[in-house]
Amino acid sequence: MRIGNPTNNEYFLKLNEINQHIQDLFLTKIADTTRTVNCDVMLGDSTTKKIDTFDIANVTNFFSDFTNIPNWSSQGISSSSDEDLRRLFTKSEIRLGDYILSLHVSLQYHIQLYYKPVQEVLELQKELANLIDSTGNSETKYEEESDRLIIEKLNELGFMDMPKQELFELFYNDEELSEKIKKMIDESQSEVVDVKDKKNKLFKKLDNLLLETFHTTPVIIDEQKLVNGEEGCLCNIDLEYVEDGAKQGLVDASIMTDEDKNKIVIEITKILELMKS
Repeated sequence: MRIGNPTNNEYFLKLNEINQHIQDLFLTKIADTTRTVNCDVMLGDSTTKKIDTFDIANVTNFFSDFTNIPNWSSQGISSSSDEDLRRLFTKSEIRLGDYILSLHVSLQYHIQLYYKPVQEVLELQKELANLIDSTGNSETKYEEESDRLIIEKLNELGFMDMPKQELFELFYNDEELSEKIKKMIDESQSEVVDVKDKKNKLFKKLDNLLLETFHTTPVIIDEQKLVNGEEGCLCNIDLEYVEDGAKQGLVDASIMTDEDKNKIVIEITKILELMKS
């Protein structure tokens, strides 16, 4: 069961009250750790602008506290990405007799890439543009000629009487042979290969000058909104009953012992104290 869900049970109402304090403090902490600062960035057209971003390291440091709750087990801090959407989260739990108390905190945010506002970006872009202008469509012609060159090199290696389809199957299925032919083609088109290599190196240098910026909205969202890709955070505390080795989401307070109830309150209070620190 999710702590915080509507209930008429006196004990669960007590847990809900503690949980509400946790939620309020968590949101305050998230708002603080994702506070934005203004920074200069460069766009692809070499113009500069100011944008707001936050430091994701602050969130990581905050979440690391939840991986070190005394006597709790934790999966550590994890992350996921889907194009420009990112998620940082951690899950921890503790076994208390026949009950498992678990905590899941998460932040979902977007990332945007810009260039660092440095002269080196302009110089690399200029060098890349000059290289493209001077070489024209040599790479395109090279790609268009690839099939003919494959057949030509296969013939040079003695595969002259095989049908064209079988030759291509031989090329794609024999890794050692295909690498040998690619090397022969590259050697026969060394100027084009050299241009491609220069371009790749310039693009790599530009990639190394990319700057990640982050944006989120400091609001509490539920798991469905998280799955839907909305920005925000969540802090869920769940209580489950273990029966015959299987977790049960339905928890009956009437059969809980006072000892179990006290242990659960103590552990949830640990989370609250952690939020206050």
